[in-house]
Amino acid sequence: MTLSRWYIYQRERFPLVGNGALILAFSSGAVCFSAQLRATATDARGAVATLSLAVAFVSSLLFFFQLRVADEHKDLADDTRWRPYRPVPRGLVTLRELRNLAFAAMAVQALLAVWLSPWLVALLVLVWGYMWFMAREFWLHDYLRQRPFMTLWTHMLVIPLIDLYATACDWMRVSDAAPAFRIGLAWFLVASFFNGMVVEIGRKLRAPEDEETGVETYTRVWGRSRAIVAWLVVMAVTAMFATLAGAHVHNARMVAIVLGLLFIASCLAGLALARVPKRGHGKHLELLAGLWTVALYVTVGVVPFLAGR
Repeated sequence: MTLSRWYIYQRERFPLVGNGALILAFSSGAVCFSAQLRATATDARGAVATLSLAVAFVSSLLFFFQLRVADEHKDLADDTRWRPYRPVPRGLVTLRELRNLAFAAMAVQALLAVWLSPWLVALLVLVWGYMWFMAREFWLHDYLRQRPFMTLWTHMLVIPLIDLYATACDWMRVSDAAPAFRIGLAWFLVASFFNGMVVEIGRKLRAPEDEETGVETYTRVWGRSRAIVAWLVVMAVTAMFATLAGAHVHNARMVAIVLGLLFIASCLAGLALARVPKRGHGKHLELLAGLWTVALYVTVGVVPFLAGR
């Protein structure tokens, strides 16, 4: 019964297959991008340790699970009132059980960090610290609740922090020092920040028939047209910084072409939702946001690394 409970929970709230694929692209792209940056800076071939890839993936997966647990705590009152069908309000799992799993995940992350490079612990604590502030909504719950955009960008800052940790699984293992390729890494982290917005907004764009009472989607808060335009603008900004990052590993053209094609597809899907919204249309945009994420990290990180071998 216990295993079946957790299987149901992950299926509903943290699908391991879907999330695992996105996080694999996210973490491997970060590690490979770091390795290729090092190779470009030293005129050598990029090299990645399997251990770095594994630690980055497992740690990133656990970070995102911890964020889910934090959300379960933060949203309990609203979920109990408006979404009693969710696992915690209906009693499938308890917050205490989720907390215990989150603490166990922290132990795993700490052991992996020490194993790979003790210097990683400092970055690990940095990510944990920011997540802790996020879980308490920076002690500005009422203020942030009235300002959706402020909530969006303050919460999305955790994404580049996790990405920085993933890249450090490569460069800290090699040098135990800050990388000499700061500009390329900076563009990559900025792209990661805006990409977090692409995903977050994309999963909260819905047709009127799919809106739920008590659920503050961006289409409800900002209006359907404004929300879609905001999503596309953030997507365009992400593509710009991703292309700048790609230029540092000699792959700007591919990044621009692949993301450009996906941007056109997103514009068409957004236009369909804005003009003739139908039930389920929002899922198309959420899927595009996921494909966009995979494409970004694969073209910026994995492809140039494989091409440089």
